[in-house]
Order: sequence, then C-alpha cells, then structure tokens
Amino acid sequence: MKTTETPAPVPAESGIGVATAGVPAQKPGGRKKDGSVLNVFSHGVLIIWAIMVVMPLVWAVMTSFKDDNSIFSSPWALPDKLHFDNWARAWTDANMSSYFLNTVLVVGGSLVGTLVLGSMAAYVLARFDFPGNRFIYYLFIGGMSFPIMLALVPLFYVVNNMGLLNTIHGLILVYIAYSLPFTVFFLTAFFRTLPTSVAEAAFVDGASHTRTFFQIMLPMAKPGLISVGIFNFLGQWNQYMLPTVLNTDPDKHVLTQGLVQLAVSQGYKGDWSGLFAGLVMAMLPVLAAYIIFQRQVVQGLTAGALK
Repeated sequence: MKTTETPAPVPAESGIGVATAGVPAQKPGGRKKDGSVLNVFSHGVLIIWAIMVVMPLVWAVMTSFKDDNSIFSSPWALPDKLHFDNWARAWTDANMSSYFLNTVLVVGGSLVGTLVLGSMAAYVLARFDFPGNRFIYYLFIGGMSFPIMLALVPLFYVVNNMGLLNTIHGLILVYIAYSLPFTVFFLTAFFRTLPTSVAEAAFVDGASHTRTFFQIMLPMAKPGLISVGIFNFLGQWNQYMLPTVLNTDPDKHVLTQGLVQLAVSQGYKGDWSGLFAGLVMAMLPVLAAYIIFQRQVVQGLTAGALK
C-alpha cells in the first residue's frame, strides 16, 4: 500500500516563507473595511436623495391642509387644524372634478390604445423577418428623437382639418401617436427575451397568429406591459404642452391646464391653499399607481438582463 509522504517543512532560515515570497501580506480586515466604507457612502447618498424627493411631497400635502395665512407665516410648521375645505373648494369651485374626469378619460383611452397598438407592432417587429423590418423599427426609434415642439404648429393644423380640435378623442389619438415610439422600442426588446418554444407549440396545435398573440404571448409579456404602461401613464398624466395647444375649450381642460388656471384665475388674490389641494389631487393617482405596480416595474426593467 502506497502512502503519501508529507514533504518536510521549509526551514524559516531559507527565507521562502509565505510573507517573504514576493506576495505582500494583507490585513485580514482590509477588504471588509473598504466594503463597509463604500456601503456607508452609498447608503448616505440614497438617504440624501430620498430626503430631497420625499420632503417636497410631504410639504405639499401638509400645506394643502393649511389656510393662506399659515402658508406664509409658518410655512414649515404643522397645520393648526386640518382645513378640509381647501380640498372641497378646489374640487368644486375650481372645477377640479371636471378636469380630473377629462384627464381620466384622455389618459385611460390613450393608455389602452398605446398598449394595444404598441404591443402588436412590437411583437411583429421582434418575431417576424420581412423586408423593411429594420427600417420600420428605426422609424419608431427616430420618432423618439423628434422634439414634439417642432411638430406643434403642423399638428395643430392637421388636427383642426380633421375636425378633432378641442375634442377628447382627438387628444387621445395625439397622445397615442406621441407615446407609440417609446412603447414599440421598449416592448420589441422585451418580446425578444420571451421563449419561442411556447409560440411554436401553439402553432403546432393549430392556433392562429392572432390567438397565439392575445392568449399566449401577451400574458407572458405582462411585466413589460405594466412597466411601459406606468411610464406612459406618468408622461400622459403630466402632459401640458399638447393639451394647451390642441385643447383650448375650458370645458375640456385636463388637470395640468386646470392647475395653471387655478394659479392665475384670481390674480393677486391667489387661492394658495386651494392650489396646493389641487396639486395634491393631481399627484395622488401617480403615486398610487407607482406604489401599487412598483414590483412589476422592476421586473419589467430587469427581465431582459435576467434572461
């Protein structure tokens, strides 16, 4: 039976020790200390950033429950009592209820249209090879780089000639066209990450392209749809330039136009408490949407990286 002989230990006098063999000795806690310093720095930056983002929101909500005198005399103090009449005054007297309803109709219709049309176009561009595929894809990419300010004047005349000026459905169509380039760009990359074996199995079973898309591929793309839907919702809900140019009828104003109208309606006698109440009203749906769907947003953004 063979035995493995243990080599004789190297004498200390030979000078071939681990610490003297040309490799510098490292302190055991060196890397751990560097990592802890980096973590402290990164967490400190995140805390500062969170304070910068949260503080204006908290201050706006707090100010919406104050009266006008308290807003100027003690802007950073808590309200002496909750003035819910600010919200009632903004909702009724300032017509925020009408503006809110118009915004829900416009954003809801445009969001559904953008997701349906954008997902269909992105699926075709991502899964089918045909002449002009890349050309059409780059046209959508070019639409993302085109400043909307340059198209306001011709867009006004086009919408006016079509009889869609100062209408809810006209604004919906413009919002859809404005949001499609980014939606197609985002969803094209997402559809490419989905497995092709499921769609091929559906084709073998006799499913049509339409059924495969709506019943198989679209549910699989749910994280991407939610992510791009949140981004479009934020952009369309806060849109001000397009409705200002294409929607001049006061009865069809959206929230952004209503807030500006509320700020300038009374001149030097501005209803500041009502203005902050209206601002918080416009802000709450956006915060609620992101809080509810924040996990899906992260999943949609990281789906391609985790594939």
